[in-house]
Amino acid sequence: MSTSPGHNADIMHYHGLRHGLILGSLLLATGLAGCQVNTTAASTADTVATANAVTATTNASGAASGTPATPVTLATADYAELLITYVNDQAMVDYGALQQNRQGLDRYNASLASVPPSQFESWSEPEQIAFLINAYNSLTLASIIDQTPIKASIKDINGVWRGRKHGIASETKTLDEIEHETLRVDYNEPRIHAALVCAAMSCPPLRKEPYSGEQLEAQLDEQVKIWLASPEIGLRIDREANKVYLSSIFKWFGEDWLPDYGTDSGFAGNEKERAVLNFVSNYVSPEDKAYLEAGGYGLDYLDYDWALNQS
Repeated sequence: MSTSPGHNADIMHYHGLRHGLILGSLLLATGLAGCQVNTTAASTADTVATANAVTATTNASGAASGTPATPVTLATADYAELLITYVNDQAMVDYGALQQNRQGLDRYNASLASVPPSQFESWSEPEQIAFLINAYNSLTLASIIDQTPIKASIKDINGVWRGRKHGIASETKTLDEIEHETLRVDYNEPRIHAALVCAAMSCPPLRKEPYSGEQLEAQLDEQVKIWLASPEIGLRIDREANKVYLSSIFKWFGEDWLPDYGTDSGFAGNEKERAVLNFVSNYVSPEDKAYLEAGGYGLDYLDYDWALNQS
């Protein structure tokens, strides 16, 4: 359907106002974060969230009306820098320092919100998964530092998973919607559980670099190995007691391993547990692999420590 010159002028004027509003909001958020973080962290977060919501709404409206969407360049360099700066070698986060220097995180999260649906849909599956993992982790970081004072556990933040809405690819989603209604539903990739970090001590470690579509296969494989190598949060085999202990994440989401790792032979436990153990056996030594495949041992789950993963 064609449009009149006057209508086109209205569209251009509308988009100019939109971009001015978003830019002004983000500049205000950056200035506040730089000079008054200790007293205005919440208002800074609210400003950025408002800008993200405006961007998501207007991008979605443009797509619905047939207006061509302009591709967005993600502020991935900002995210990469903050991961190197504020995450130590033990995957603990300096939330206090990040809260005082949150501009890069806010810029990255604003860019996540600005991505038009057509751009997201044009990406390969690994690129989409990497984008969503990065979004979950960065928005979790923002949820933590939005609190003043910072909470002792993410579970102390009301509505952190199901109530707080975040701009992402021109939509608004909660953290639970990103994980349970998008990543776990739209993609058959159970290794996401080694990469999604809920800011707790028993979560898998937060990687010190962003995920990318090009490197996703290697990154996820390495994350699984690092996670399972920890007897405190991943996997512990006690041959003397003839017991195997797994992260509680495998108990909560065991069905995610059934499509690719379900088996009727070997291992121990129920259908989901055998699938999980089949998966895990690919990341351990040959001796441990043989032990797991043989079955006949008890299976239990590691206690989950929800204390903040704070350095």
